[in-house]
Amino acid sequence: MTDAGLLTVVAAALIARGGRVLVQQRPLGKSLAGLWEFPGGKVERGEAPAAALVRELEEELGIAVDPADCHPLTFASEALADRHLLLLLYRVDRWRGEPRALEAPALRWATATELADLPMPPADRPLIAALGN
Repeated sequence: MTDAGLLTVVAAALIARGGRVLVQQRPLGKSLAGLWEFPGGKVERGEAPAAALVRELEEELGIAVDPADCHPLTFASEALADRHLLLLLYRVDRWRGEPRALEAPALRWATATELADLPMPPADRPLIAALGN
């Protein structure tokens, strides 16, 4: 899924009752530190995107998600310095466990309207429109 010129990343719009969406804050020391993003991460070579998302949500939030509950929602494409980012956003309405910030300094539940006011990476920002509200 990832080659020298393309970086494929998956992210989840975890939707709670009432329509709030979970975002996490990027850790200090990483690029775009302090910005809010949808949880997820890189798709490893040979890994299906939904499987990568399930793995990333377990690693980052400590939750279990069935790949069948990962519904493709939208994508974003962003030129980076040395590669091109393809960010695939999935809608996830069901999971087991309570999301915890295992790698991020903070988590936050927000409406799509509130997300529009948060500082987010350029690739995440256009994904908000697909959430409605």
